[in-house]
Amino acid sequence: MFEQYRIQPGSAFKISDIDPDDLDGWKGKKEKATERLEELRTELADLQEVLYAEHKHKVLIVLQAMDTGGKDGTIRAVFEGVNPQGIQVANFKVPTPIEADHDYLWREHTKTPGKGEMVIFNRSQYEEVLVVRVHGWASMAQTKLRYKQICDFERMLVEEGTIILKFFLHISKDEQRQRLLERIDTPSKQWKFNSGDLKERALWDDYMAAYEDAIRETSTVQAPWYVVPANRNWYRNMIVATVIVETLRGLKMSFPAPEEDVAAYRSQL
Repeated sequence: MFEQYRIQPGSAFKISDIDPDDLDGWKGKKEKATERLEELRTELADLQEVLYAEHKHKVLIVLQAMDTGGKDGTIRAVFEGVNPQGIQVANFKVPTPIEADHDYLWREHTKTPGKGEMVIFNRSQYEEVLVVRVHGWASMAQTKLRYKQICDFERMLVEEGTIILKFFLHISKDEQRQRLLERIDTPSKQWKFNSGDLKERALWDDYMAAYEDAIRETSTVQAPWYVVPANRNWYRNMIVATVIVETLRGLKMSFPAPEEDVAAYRSQL
């Protein structure tokens, strides 16, 4: 389901291929989609429990978006009810001096999931081919080299047992404007507003070009990108939840076998 948002390796992907307002037949079905999300959350919680108990697979979920794109909201909506014991969120902001002293993948590598864990990257290694490129802190030659290095990094993680799912939450420039205005006009949301977001917004076209290239160059069989129409939060959440649940189902996980004759211990209680 929603395979139309999965970017095929080697495709001539363009950002304009996917409309951020697209609802794919779900127009007027917000209530039904909300009910479906609740079902998916329940199943995700169950699947995560088996993932943790089986202690075999590792799951890495990458979320990227423009400012106000909904990364935090997606995490809250999709993972509500999931046991926090087996899930972590890693946020990547401006590198610290220690992080900057290492290679650019070092800090991400330290946060990748272990066996039985699910880790969500709120921003990721892709900042090094997005914001760094847009601001001219790396040349195009360096950026192209990093596409290859990131693919190599992700392939190594997959070969070591990690499942990788990458989501670009795709909003329109007009939708971003409305969300920024809402932050300014709503007292309880004003703390979220950062004037620096306006400087980044002025570079919108440059960011779209950077995302387009990064997604096209790094969507692979083992670590696919999904470009999710995200102007409607309820539709965005349902897509992300569906992809994650269907991927976990496909692992055919099971609880570990109990000790032999476990029922015999009843007499000792």
